Amino acid sequence: MEDSPITDPGKANDQHAQKASNVPKSGERPNQGEAPAPDHYHTNSNNPSMAEHEASADAPKRHIPAPDTANAKYLHPILAQPPEELTGLRLEGRAKVAAGVTAVIKSMQFSWSEGGMTRGTKALLGLNQKDGFDCSSCAWPDPDDHRSVAEFCENGAKATASDADDRSAGPDFFAKHTLTELSHLTDRDQNNTGRLTHPLVKRPGSDYYTRIEWPEAFQIVADELNALSSPDEAVFYTSGKVPNEPAFLFQLFARQFGTNNLPDCSNMCHESSGSALSPTLGLGKGSVTLNDIYEAEVILIIGQNPGTNHPRMLTALQKAKRNGAKIISVNPLIEAGLNHFKNPQDFMNPLRALGALMGDGTPITDLYLQVRVNGDMALLRGIMKHLFEAEDLNAGQVIDRPFIDKYTTGFEEFEQNIRNTSWEDIEEVSGISRAQLLEAANMLATKQKIITCWAMGVTQQKNGVQTIQEIVNLQLMKGAIGKPGAGTCPVRGHSNVQGDRTMGIWERVSSDFLDSLEKEFKFTAPRKDGFDVVESIKAMVEGRTKVYFSLGGNLLAAGPDTELIAEGMRKQNLTVFVGTKLNRGHLVTGKTSLLLPCFTHVDMDMQRAGHQMTSCENSMGVVSQNKGTLVPLAGEMLSEVAIISGVAIATLGDRTTTDWVAMTENYDVIRDHISRVIPGFENFNEKLRRPGGFYLPNGPRERKFTTKNGKANFTATAMVKHTLEPGQLVLMTVRSHDQFNTTIYEYNDRYRGIHNERRVLFMNPEDIADRGLKAKDLIDITSHFEGEQRTIEKFIAVPYDIPRGNVAAYFPEANPLVPISSVAEVSNTPTSKYVVVTVVAAKEATTTRRPKQIAAEV
Repeated sequence: MEDSPITDPGKANDQHAQKASNVPKSGERPNQGEAPAPDHYHTNSNNPSMAEHEASADAPKRHIPAPDTANAKYLHPILAQPPEELTGLRLEGRAKVAAGVTAVIKSMQFSWSEGGMTRGTKALLGLNQKDGFDCSSCAWPDPDDHRSVAEFCENGAKATASDADDRSAGPDFFAKHTLTELSHLTDRDQNNTGRLTHPLVKRPGSDYYTRIEWPEAFQIVADELNALSSPDEAVFYTSGKVPNEPAFLFQLFARQFGTNNLPDCSNMCHESSGSALSPTLGLGKGSVTLNDIYEAEVILIIGQNPGTNHPRMLTALQKAKRNGAKIISVNPLIEAGLNHFKNPQDFMNPLRALGALMGDGTPITDLYLQVRVNGDMALLRGIMKHLFEAEDLNAGQVIDRPFIDKYTTGFEEFEQNIRNTSWEDIEEVSGISRAQLLEAANMLATKQKIITCWAMGVTQQKNGVQTIQEIVNLQLMKGAIGKPGAGTCPVRGHSNVQGDRTMGIWERVSSDFLDSLEKEFKFTAPRKDGFDVVESIKAMVEGRTKVYFSLGGNLLAAGPDTELIAEGMRKQNLTVFVGTKLNRGHLVTGKTSLLLPCFTHVDMDMQRAGHQMTSCENSMGVVSQNKGTLVPLAGEMLSEVAIISGVAIATLGDRTTTDWVAMTENYDVIRDHISRVIPGFENFNEKLRRPGGFYLPNGPRERKFTTKNGKANFTATAMVKHTLEPGQLVLMTVRSHDQFNTTIYEYNDRYRGIHNERRVLFMNPEDIADRGLKAKDLIDITSHFEGEQRTIEKFIAVPYDIPRGNVAAYFPEANPLVPISSVAEVSNTPTSKYVVVTVVAAKEATTTRRPKQIAAEV
């Protein structure tokens, strides 16, 4: 056993055992170790089932009939979709500046309203600090060196305040309200009922959650699991909010039980990124650090809205701009955060405070390309086609041939593919003119410090994997990878979604990982690939599973085809939800359902060995500690580690030799196991106690491409032109500003001018007029896929600056329109950024509602 706090108690509480003097400064590369990169996308795996998965990924999927989305509210008393009643839309003009004083005020208002001034302020002061806890919202990295006393953004403050909520939803609350009643609350009002404090059970035939003791809850799970005819009749789902230690235990338990059915939220967000990056660069993660952002000469931001989804990224972009970087933004919507940014930190700087208060802030985007939905591949090809033409006129000055010759393969086929793409197709598919694309190419032509950032606006397209491969092609042809200021940057969503995958939360991990797991824990791991999210939903609907176990998250609201997920949940014998606050997914249940309360990132986790910490991995591969600062609310909440261990002990009995008790009493024991199973985590306990954490190995960052051929691979992708029928539009789902993932904090989206309403459809004014509609008309929206239709009713048409033929709506409200079988090639990610729809005037009138009495109570 390594020298950790287990064997050296003197280290146990020494958070500053190592100094922060060796952290990389701006422009420097981090010390990331020599171990191979921990990445289960790894293409060198000898797992034959992975090859079978890839070979069959594009095979015709078995048909699942479309659910009756429009009439579901009449068929099922417990609503799977948010209620249709409107809340009172107020429209304002689109904001041109993100953050500023308003963001500060909103942060404080929300923090103090949820947890009180003292509790809320204490939580914020520990947020993203080196000896504090990790933000439970996005995975944007923290600075390696100096961190502000307010190292958080508005949405991070909202997430932390929600976690620190001093209101409780205990047994007395659930005794007063049926599941049916609770389902008629809005998603915001459900979140505002307060923290879950006691384990609860819904018995067969009941419409109530009632109190249950922990031992009985564990035994219910054990009895149902052990009664299955096959372990593959159970599904174990994970949220990206779950830290590394419980994630590692969750996959360990599932595999000791006998299944690889480990779907997670990665399947719905950045699965396309990993599927594209692993075969081309050898690592399914990004290659840049935060310092690289500061050093970049050109930054492309494609399919991402950092002002709402990753607001702290704006601080990095501001610093890059001040260092001279040019920024190209590619998005169908003009987003405030990509326009101008007022940094709240500037208010504490006497030299910048007045400008931050009075001026327009820092201009972020130098060139805004308002691409059509799913037109990103064509846009990238247009830029690269211009670059090839520039190279023809300026040989050796545009394309990095020495890098290409030394490190890559496939360049000639790629080059021919780009040159053969017609300008007519590029302009038609992208919606961007040849002249605009030339402007972008000219910004890139003489630069090599280039970073491309992307998010779900790219990954959730039908051709998302191929579009990301074109991003890689652009980086490779410029030699813009593996050096300061250059590389790939997939911007992950939830706080530890990347870390969960590193810990083995995946339905088809490599044999190398399974071999190590078997050696460490002395059991035989299942080798058959498990179900991802889409396959899990199908299996649930088809009756091929009987138990659904969710460690955090809200699959009902996050996944595609909402009513189909609800149908699958109702068919389960048991649903188990480990969570912190009530959400809609807890209400659409199996015959028996357990609602098990756990700690949040902000809660102090006291076990037998003392105050425990967990860890998270951010978007740039830094693993750092997460140590709560607030005393948990009164009740019977347990840590995620304790819940998983309790279930494992009850279920596995003498079939396991793992010491689940020791791991629960001291999380250092878990980390010692991880250090021997996962490359890059050697001396995990020691490295985690370094201020700021440590970097995981990253081959592409060092120009070490661990692909099958040892090279970085260019890809010749196929560009498909999608055709629409007359009257059809293309829908993409988006978040509002007062939302993170599926958690709704308020009904506002102030950057887009939306107040007090979520049931809106952003439409080009000409598209509204073409349908005989006008602004604020009530509409019904129908999606069309393979001859089937799905309809959602009572939305409001909102004129907006969006390309003709494209529309946008918030999720989860629009998720019922996303067909379960409409998925990205290879990654099997639902295509929430490409849904073919038609829009008509609403069949039924509706009125603004007054909040129900139950909402008033909370």
